[in-house]
Amino acid sequence: MIHEPPAGALRDPDHFRTIVMERGEPTIMRGAARDWAMLADCTAPGENLAKVVDQFRRFDVGRPAEVFVGKPEIAARYNYDASMAGFNFDRSMIRFDDALTQILASASEFGRPSMYMGSLAAETYFPGIEETTRLPFVPVAVRPRFWIGHPSTVACHYDTMDNVACVAVGRRRFTLFPPDAIEDLYVGPIDHTLAGQPISLAVGSEPGDPRYPKFAQARDRALVVELDPGDALYIPKLWWHQVEALSDVNVLVNFWWDGFATGPDQPYTTMLMSMLAIAERPPAEREAWRAWFDHYVFRPDGHPLSFLPVEQHGVLGAQSKDNYVRIRTLVMRLLRGG
Repeated sequence: MIHEPPAGALRDPDHFRTIVMERGEPTIMRGAARDWAMLADCTAPGENLAKVVDQFRRFDVGRPAEVFVGKPEIAARYNYDASMAGFNFDRSMIRFDDALTQILASASEFGRPSMYMGSLAAETYFPGIEETTRLPFVPVAVRPRFWIGHPSTVACHYDTMDNVACVAVGRRRFTLFPPDAIEDLYVGPIDHTLAGQPISLAVGSEPGDPRYPKFAQARDRALVVELDPGDALYIPKLWWHQVEALSDVNVLVNFWWDGFATGPDQPYTTMLMSMLAIAERPPAEREAWRAWFDHYVFRPDGHPLSFLPVEQHGVLGAQSKDNYVRIRTLVMRLLRGG
């Protein structure tokens, strides 16, 4: 079940962070973006397409955008090719307005190739448009990104940032799996990906597919939600999500940020470093390091120095700026071999 936000949760970024984000669960926010100018007076999917196109063309600075183009036989499911050495679609760099014109002109054509532009940053492609897509619960400094195209299925993946996704045109279906389903999703390579993040190879497979026997355990855990224009979905970082665009033309606006960052260092970077240092050590040693990570990092039994007064916690105290700098300085020195 996907939750709806409690009263007051969408008032401002602080309330949203405390009431919604700290729960770490997907949250549906019906009508959260309905006040955007591009959505005004919209009563049906696609009804506001002309307004959205006008907004894009008003702010477009003429940059080329990367466009995914899929032949009809892939049924707009962007993925690897059969060998997994390549992909089942082509990439082209096309001036944004030209690509948009092609998408609009071919939207209702039978048997046409599918086209899709993703992750177009407002500050790069449409500077100023962010003023028209404000949400009171998203920090002002967070800029939107835009996803535009024909019907499509974006393979099930995760993000390392918190995500608020808003439908502007068409309809979208999200299929979500919790982070701990990773063992059952048959995740592909982390360094040979479609668009940055590893994807699940099992999501979308037929029941009983012999390649993915463990996926049966995850299939029933899927959360599915469909969004209309003006609706928004909060997806916590590391939640798996497959995204289907269901209309002839679809536009999604999303906001990525890390709601809990204490500095520039990211958990994903730490995980990669841990893989280098720990993943191929003997099982007994890996188990020993697991105990250390639990004790100092994941803390299932509370703070590791809870038996001492707070003033004696040293660098294990609350992550103040001073403690952050001390730990980071120590890490940098160790990485340099000091």
